[in-house]
Amino acid sequence: MLCDVVIEDDRWEAAGLEDLAERAARATLEHLALNPEDWEISLLGCDDARIAVLNEDFRDKPQPTNVLSWPSEERGAEMPGAAPEPPLPGPDPELGDIAIAWDTCAREALEGDKPLADHVTHLIVHAVLHLLGYDHVRDQDATLMETTEVEILGKLGVSDPY
Repeated sequence: MLCDVVIEDDRWEAAGLEDLAERAARATLEHLALNPEDWEISLLGCDDARIAVLNEDFRDKPQPTNVLSWPSEERGAEMPGAAPEPPLPGPDPELGDIAIAWDTCAREALEGDKPLADHVTHLIVHAVLHLLGYDHVRDQDATLMETTEVEILGKLGVSDPY
C-alpha cells in the first residue's frame, strides 16, 4: 500500500479514510506519471485538538486546520508557476507525512454542501501535491496547483472544489 494510515479519531474509520487516502494518493501520483508502488506516504487521521498542536508546533499557528503536510525533502520549483521536478525512485521511498483533522473537514464539507468523501479526497490530493513540491504561496504556483488538483479530481469523479 502507498499510504500507511494511523487513525487516532475513530470517526475516520467510519468515513473510510484508508480507502479514500489510497485512492486519492494513487490518482495524484499516476497523474504525474509516478509509479505509486515506488513510494510511501504516512497519514494521520486525527481531530482538531491534535492538529492544532501540530499546527502550532510546526507553523506557529495555534489553531486547527484541515490538513497539514511535511515533505521528506524540499521539492519546490524555483520559477513561479513551474512544475516541481518529480522525485526519482531510490532506496528511500518516503514522500512525507500528512495529518488530517476530522472536525474541520466535516465542518467544511457541511458548510460547502459537499460530500465528506469528496472534500477529504480533495484535501488528500492537495496534501500529496505539497509532498511533491507544489505550493500556493505565489499566484502562479497556486494556479498550477489548483489546475492540477481539478484535473486529478475530475478523473476521480469529484467536482471542481474551486
